[in-house]
Amino acid sequence: MDKHYTIVIQRQFGSQGRNIARLVADRLGIKFYDRDIVEKVATTLGLPISQIAEEEEKAGSGLRYIMAKFPLGTDDAYMQNMIFQVQKDIILDVAERENCIIVGRCADYLLRDRKDNLNIYIYAPYSYRLDTCIKKYGMTAEEAKHMIASVDKARNNYHKRYTGTLPSDTENMDLMINSSIMEIEDVADMIVTTAKKMFGIEENPHVVI
Repeated sequence: MDKHYTIVIQRQFGSQGRNIARLVADRLGIKFYDRDIVEKVATTLGLPISQIAEEEEKAGSGLRYIMAKFPLGTDDAYMQNMIFQVQKDIILDVAERENCIIVGRCADYLLRDRKDNLNIYIYAPYSYRLDTCIKKYGMTAEEAKHMIASVDKARNNYHKRYTGTLPSDTENMDLMINSSIMEIEDVADMIVTTAKKMFGIEENPHVVI
């Protein structure tokens, strides 16, 4: 068995996968990695973290900054490969050091050989995702439609390029959850229960730093 366990959340935009991942991390008492990976990449590549943070505040997602600076799915292969290699090193490092949950960034593929790893894909009907973007993220209907299409496409292209599969590929997933069928707190509870059984987690897990 591996020294630490990892949970990877892949998700459709607007499915609230990130919020669910945060809830799971809080309930298990483990580290949560998402935007801080982007910040670590930015630091390594010499990009100002303050600028990324500012863009996150305006857009509600660091992905918009990354897409604008280095468009995923374009021909800028050199920069994309550099970003991927830096992200890969960060993900492999944190997986060796601590129990953690990682959102996106091909972590399902990078951690595929770990015995104590749980890969989860969170999806939802288009109408639910549209409603989430409008009501929770404050977008107009047109902005929401554009973001759902563009972000899903970017994530799919990025994952396909570096893994040869889509993030929704059933061959790579242990759980696939429709987040619209219950409250996100209940989805998080489902994942926590699965993780506890799979990894033999105690009720009050110790976070190894």
